[in-house]
Amino acid sequence: MIRVVVVDDHDVVRKGVISYLMTEPELEIVGQASSGNEGANVAIETKPDVVLMDLIMENGTGIDATKKIMEHVPNCKVIILTSYYDDEQVFPALEAGAFSYMLKTSSADAIAEAIKKAYKGETVIESKVANKMMTSFRSQMNKPHEQLTERELEVLLCIGEGLTNQEIGEKLYIGIKTVKTHVSNILSKLDVHDRTQAAVYAHKNGLFKK
Repeated sequence: MIRVVVVDDHDVVRKGVISYLMTEPELEIVGQASSGNEGANVAIETKPDVVLMDLIMENGTGIDATKKIMEHVPNCKVIILTSYYDDEQVFPALEAGAFSYMLKTSSADAIAEAIKKAYKGETVIESKVANKMMTSFRSQMNKPHEQLTERELEVLLCIGEGLTNQEIGEKLYIGIKTVKTHVSNILSKLDVHDRTQAAVYAHKNGLFKK
């Protein structure tokens, strides 16, 4: 039996999902919750194989709950089941440890199948979500400077102005060691070999106009 916990703050949705899953002979519902905090606690207590997790809830988001579950029940597979698939939700959820990402527009059969696949170690990403991820990935590949933090971008612009590490530190009020760390991160993210190439990249991409 695959032990499942369902977390959703909408009673109708949660009960509807549970009612269907209970018809699946391979699945056993061992708990349910209506908030992120409660869901995490239920999962920690029952140690299920799979958790179906909503994202936007009061008293703890699905992302926070997922992090907590991964911390205490690392073998559990969390499947996000939500209506949202924008970058602000998808990537933080996956970074938190979510194993699969499904939308509430999915059929009941598809959700049940995702649970069974998760139990076997197979990830399922809804097609709309996968397309969104690929679009974001391509965008980052084409514009690697978008991966830079605000501070790293400031340092990059200083490099483009020809400032030394000492001058950058004085201008931005940060230590030399911190400057060197930022420079190293910048070169890595931009996939360039030295400061000159980083400066050329900044000029070519019009960053000084920002």
